[in-house]
Amino acid sequence: MMNRITGRSAFLALLKDEGITHLFGNPGTTELPIMHALKDHPDLTYVMAMQESLVVAIADGYSRASGRLVACNVHVAPGLGNAMGSLYNAQFTGTPMILTAGQQEQGHGLMEPLLFGPLVRMAEPLVKWAVEVTRLEDLPRIVRRAAKIATTPPTGPVFISLPGDILNAEAGIELGRSTRVDTRVKPSDEALQALAQRILKSERPVIVAGDEIVKSDALQEAAELAATLGCPAYQQSAPYGSHFLSESPCFMGALTRSQTQVRETLSPYDLMIVLGADPLRMSVHSETDPLPEGMPVAQIGLVDWDIAKNFGAEIALKADVRETLRALIPALKAAGGAALEARAKQGIAALAPKNWTAQRAKAVARISKTGERSPIDPEWLTLQMVEALPGNAIVVDEALTSSRQLLALRPYRDRYDFHALASGGIGWGLPASVGVSLANPDRPVVCFSGDGSAMYSIQALWTAAHHKLPLTVVIANNGGYRIIKQRLLAFHGDDHYVGMDFADPPVDFTGLARSLGLEAVRITEARDVAPTLKSAFSRPGAKLIEVVVDGTV
Repeated sequence: MMNRITGRSAFLALLKDEGITHLFGNPGTTELPIMHALKDHPDLTYVMAMQESLVVAIADGYSRASGRLVACNVHVAPGLGNAMGSLYNAQFTGTPMILTAGQQEQGHGLMEPLLFGPLVRMAEPLVKWAVEVTRLEDLPRIVRRAAKIATTPPTGPVFISLPGDILNAEAGIELGRSTRVDTRVKPSDEALQALAQRILKSERPVIVAGDEIVKSDALQEAAELAATLGCPAYQQSAPYGSHFLSESPCFMGALTRSQTQVRETLSPYDLMIVLGADPLRMSVHSETDPLPEGMPVAQIGLVDWDIAKNFGAEIALKADVRETLRALIPALKAAGGAALEARAKQGIAALAPKNWTAQRAKAVARISKTGERSPIDPEWLTLQMVEALPGNAIVVDEALTSSRQLLALRPYRDRYDFHALASGGIGWGLPASVGVSLANPDRPVVCFSGDGSAMYSIQALWTAAHHKLPLTVVIANNGGYRIIKQRLLAFHGDDHYVGMDFADPPVDFTGLARSLGLEAVRITEARDVAPTLKSAFSRPGAKLIEVVVDGTV
């Protein structure tokens, strides 16, 4: 006979067997069975956040900083509703996540009790799969399937509704086994040869790299491809991760989200090689198409939705980026021979005066001259922060207008050393940095946030303080929604800023941080920036530094 087990304990045992070490959550009445069972699973760390959107964002940050499957639990319909903005972010980045919510007991829902809602229907638009458990015997199969679906590219969140009667029931059930689908596939030999010949036929290729470089762990291979061809490499127009090694001689930085600028940047080239990216994702509407007319595209990646989504591809390969490049680069060298090697040397030499490293030197020289300005120049703050960072630090960025020079100043050196807002839905950065720090307890983490973004999720600071994380939050306080002011002026010629200021009354970020358990300091003078940052980065514990910066538009 099989050992009898409750649904609540079986659920936690299944999560642990799928590799889950932390359960992120905010408990409510329908989650009490899970909270009751946690005492029997002391090896599972429960991470509480003070609102469901933070729960999902912390889990999202943990996964993005580790590449691992994560699990989070929220409270019935209102809790799932609170989580939807963060779930949108997780869907956008393809975060492998099992999101669960406690549900009213089966049958009781027919009475439409307080907090009841159709959880599966609510979650479905933002997840790969949504299901409600209706029999305890089905729980193992559902959790196993959910983990498999979440981790199989294109990865992404899944949702499970857990009725109270299922969690409290007891039965003899088989827990089954975990499955992971190996998708590290490369194209056929014929397809690789065709791609190699097409690339060699091109006289002026350009590479655009994206998030699958991180997921596939292909940073070295992408840099080697660029060096083999001697061609420029850009980061996708939505740069939210370490998508290329910045100090590679071929790296030129990120494409912008201005269609006109991107079209101008790409116009000199005769083939765009896309590595695991939605390469030209834009923001505001423009009549100009960012891809130059007639530009051929060769695209490699496992996220088939992004392949030729907006621009047709001459060659489209659904394959793992790293495995493909490991086969493609030798094929290019063999077919290209001495002529390719000579062309590559010439190309790299031509890029030297204008690559990322050269651009950085110019940016540092320009920004360094602004150190005497008052209020503090946000670009100068960014430079001081970059120069003070420990070598192994991880940066989480949601400072928006204040951090616009961050990627021009700080190099990507490993796949997990930088994370930024991907979807545009603000409030992600601060809680995500908590998850990033939990996933990397031996590395200092710095969250660079704007004041507007921070106020969406400020209570995440409590979780950082509670877990005594090596996390420093730097808030660039410009007194409002500067990015919205800039766009109102640029798009409408209007400088009458309604609902965009935090002036009456101003927000006391240091007071907020201290109330949530953090050490906190406010800086208004440029001379205090560098020593305060260096001191904070060198000490353990969670800290907040509020820097008052220039908010003029």
